[in-house]
Amino acid sequence: MTDSPFELVVGNSPSGPRLGVLPTTHGAVRTPAFMPVGTQATVKTLEPFEVAQTGAEILLSNTYHLMLRPGVEVIERAGGLHAFMRWDRPILTDSGGFQLYSLASQVKVTDEAATFKSHLDGTPFVLTPERAVQLQAGYGSDVMMALDHLVGLPSSASRVAEAFRRTHEWLGRCIVERRRLAEQGSVGSLFGIVQGGLDPGLRAESAGLVGEADVAGCAIGGLSVGESKAEMAAMLDVVTPLLPVDKPRYLMGVGSPEDLWEGVARGVDMFDCVLPTRLARNAGLFTPTGRVNIRRMEYRDRHAPLDETCDCHTCRTYTAAYLHHLYRSREILGLKLGSIHNVRFLIRQTETMRAAIADGTFDDARAEFRSRYRAVGDEAPVEESC
Repeated sequence: MTDSPFELVVGNSPSGPRLGVLPTTHGAVRTPAFMPVGTQATVKTLEPFEVAQTGAEILLSNTYHLMLRPGVEVIERAGGLHAFMRWDRPILTDSGGFQLYSLASQVKVTDEAATFKSHLDGTPFVLTPERAVQLQAGYGSDVMMALDHLVGLPSSASRVAEAFRRTHEWLGRCIVERRRLAEQGSVGSLFGIVQGGLDPGLRAESAGLVGEADVAGCAIGGLSVGESKAEMAAMLDVVTPLLPVDKPRYLMGVGSPEDLWEGVARGVDMFDCVLPTRLARNAGLFTPTGRVNIRRMEYRDRHAPLDETCDCHTCRTYTAAYLHHLYRSREILGLKLGSIHNVRFLIRQTETMRAAIADGTFDDARAEFRSRYRAVGDEAPVEESC
């Protein structure tokens, strides 16, 4: 399936923290890794070089949104997504499966395909498993995701079971199409996606099917879509011990700092989420003790970095008072500086985890994080745009 298999450096048990390297055509990705989200070929408010300066080694773009605009033909003529957006590091593309959930009122799903009415102008688009792979190959994605059927939670048992069955039927079709394209030339690796809602039996069966499939990696989908953090953790406890040790595990759409630590503790290697940039656009900034609202008056005269332990451009250059002023004045620069800080904060968490896994102190590092970081509520991250 891939000429560059995942290299597991530390951690060979079915679950538990792991240290690895995912080689791709555009460079290696060290895991655990957090992927900033560039849904429409841009991480909102940031230029690619600014994303790179946060330490991000891979980012995510979305098949559905790029299909609508600018269209795969434009991207192919540009020389691929890397050239189009001037990002020379790896790119993973989601398949569009999330939009089956987020645009449920505008999509009809059958065993053959998903038919969308564009959220932009109502134009119909048909997305088959084969077409999802073709689009991602056209973008030049380093890692392609199989098209899956995602439903929100809570959902009826029959709906979850139907989505589970359809996801695995579509996975088989994606694998066949990826093989066909690989015979014609270089193409990115393919990850399958575990589904099954909150049903432990379906989750276990799905993990077995994806783990045995001809895929380069195993994603865990259908979480962070309405369930509690405790329920998500319970499903990870079911799934990760059943996945192959020698393939990367990717927990889709999850990016709260506390969720990264809990996921890695359970054997997850990769994460993505719009949360850091979405929060930054709404004055929510991460600190070592928890998330804060930089608009609060307590920051008006704080003439020191927001986080004195942070090495991001924002904290090295500007004070909390200046950030407070920018946000209160609704200046666009504030959104950029906040996004730089939040993305760097999550990347730093993965760097801390990698160092702790390497020297055998992960449990202590996790306990230290949990002792000082105050999580906000029990909410699940939400996709920022359709």
